Amino acid sequence: MQITPHDGGVGARITGIDLAQKLAEPDFRQLLRALGHHGVLCFPGQDLEAAQLSAFRSRFGTLEHNVAAMFNAPGHPEVMILSNMKDEAGQPVGLGDAGQGWHTDMSYSHDIAIANVLHAKQVPMRDGRPLGDTQFLDMHRAYEDLPPAVKARLEGRTAIHDFNKFWEMMRARPGSARAPLTEEQRRRKPPVSQPIFRLHPITGRRVLYCNPGYATVIEGMEAAESEAMLDFLFRHQSQEKYLYSHAWTPGDVLMWDNIATTHNAVADYGPDEHRYILRVQVMATLDYAALAA
Repeated sequence: MQITPHDGGVGARITGIDLAQKLAEPDFRQLLRALGHHGVLCFPGQDLEAAQLSAFRSRFGTLEHNVAAMFNAPGHPEVMILSNMKDEAGQPVGLGDAGQGWHTDMSYSHDIAIANVLHAKQVPMRDGRPLGDTQFLDMHRAYEDLPPAVKARLEGRTAIHDFNKFWEMMRARPGSARAPLTEEQRRRKPPVSQPIFRLHPITGRRVLYCNPGYATVIEGMEAAESEAMLDFLFRHQSQEKYLYSHAWTPGDVLMWDNIATTHNAVADYGPDEHRYILRVQVMATLDYAALAA
């Protein structure tokens, strides 16, 4: 297995490993350390079915079943299909607008996620170049670069994160096919409180854990100050110096850290430029510091 870091601090390319095979313990530990250090890992040239993708990811923690319960791979409710394609009856085969906007998956949940994984089966192309990049921002560096006065003001504070905020943002986009969340879905994912700064379970370093997709208000602050502070945090973390953009190739497996990054799916392709990706999410259910040691 070879790990080749990208220029700029976020992301690495992992070659010499077949993810369809069971991970040996030394490889698992090396990948876990690489995830914490690089934030985003790309495994090119893979060819996994839903069961194999699920088996690989389950080594890192409990697999999440998405609250929306939409477009799951047959027989695998933990594997979601992301696609703008339609079947012969004209019905969508996958979620077409997933991730379009800066966010951190599962920050809206009391039990957060350690990582996400996408496996590209089909990538939209135009004039020989791939479309639909997935972008990432480095929340280790975003925390480190915060002004001391902001760190002091926010130390020990929490923000409310709400699944419905991002869902409604997606519903408001032209052409969205999303229905409002049902009462049962809202009951299963009520708003939760999250620390604005948290220790990363692999690196032990602090990260900024407050994203524009789900964070709604800072607890214990007057409304005006909360709004202004969130606006500052969202603008601060969006600086280009923290950005890594992944251009997809069919066969890529992309694994990223859901605690130390935020991400965004670029929607720059049309309905006839087809995308088909399998997605699995892993909850933070293990002692990652001990496992990575």
